[in-house]
Amino acid sequence: MPRPNRHTLFPFLSWLPRQTRARVGRDAIVGLSGAVLALPQSIAYALIAGLPPEYGLYAAIIPVLIACLWGSSWHLICGPTAAISIVLYASVSPLAVPGSQDYITLILLLTFLAGVFQWLLGMLRFGALVNFVSHSVVLGFTLGAAVVIALGQLPNLLGLVLPSQATAINSLLALIEHAGEWDHASLALGLGTLLVGALLKYLMPRWPTLLIALTLSSLAAWLSPSMFGHVARVSSFIGKLPPFSPLPMDLDMILRLLPSAVAVGMLGLVTSLSIARSLSARSQQLLDANQEVRAQGLSNIVGGFFSGYLSAGSFTRSGLSYEAGACSPLAGVFSALWVALFALFGAALIAHIPIPSMAASILLICWGWWTIAASARCSGSVAPSLW
Repeated sequence: MPRPNRHTLFPFLSWLPRQTRARVGRDAIVGLSGAVLALPQSIAYALIAGLPPEYGLYAAIIPVLIACLWGSSWHLICGPTAAISIVLYASVSPLAVPGSQDYITLILLLTFLAGVFQWLLGMLRFGALVNFVSHSVVLGFTLGAAVVIALGQLPNLLGLVLPSQATAINSLLALIEHAGEWDHASLALGLGTLLVGALLKYLMPRWPTLLIALTLSSLAAWLSPSMFGHVARVSSFIGKLPPFSPLPMDLDMILRLLPSAVAVGMLGLVTSLSIARSLSARSQQLLDANQEVRAQGLSNIVGGFFSGYLSAGSFTRSGLSYEAGACSPLAGVFSALWVALFALFGAALIAHIPIPSMAASILLICWGWWTIAASARCSGSVAPSLW
């Protein structure tokens, strides 16, 4: 067996030395656009996964850096996604209370296990296996879970504090039981965010519509304290870079999480390679599927130790990278660095986001998945996410 050369061990050495000042400058600007898009999405996805908001930012830093530097695609941008977040919540919430330290530890351990599974597939050159996973199966599972997530966000939209329910029917019944307790200010703020977000997406689809909608709703709440002063806000956190998270290698827990790790790891690979192949066909780039699979696995292995939950390719951020003219994977690297700056210095701004507005943004994301299903049923393929 030939010894691996340095380009095999460090793939970025094959393209990084060829970058010029102009190309680096353009990638930095494209990366900033990607970071602006990633900020509200990452926070919303973390809440979907049952995690504190900062863990969405952490997942958009270290895993993205590793995946871009060790991957094969020039335009694939990874990070937290709606589908992965939904499946993680469904897999781990029966084992621990969402948002608790035990829950966070289990999510990160599952991320590590899924990364090991992905990396082994890449090392064994089984990257083509993901082609045998039906998109219909993936869509059916994630869309069913998206209904549960959407119903679970309705109490936040209505200003209610209700315990989490195990089924969609129970969630709906709990809402009906507390119909007289709905908070009108929270509902107005949430519906306003929904309408503004949907309208902006229709009129300016390439703009960071979620970020704009959340900013406008936060300003409205700040400018009208007499009306919205009592509305709950997103939990604040101390601004810092992704902290090191030691993982407990408990054999019993690993065995309990292993089936979910294999399932979510395969889901991440199907998503990532589908996006990478689509973009490589448009950009006339040669894609190495096994290298991409190894990069995905390595990003989740390392990310799990640095508070980044499972990441995969993002339709919206990867599409933005291509459409904006990214010259190399440096655009993704710059995107992660911009997010890191925000996580370090902009944490206080997140505490001003109203909970009903964040719930509205999650509902918009869930609606985007229903749009995917409708498009896939008509065309027989998976459409890019609208949110």
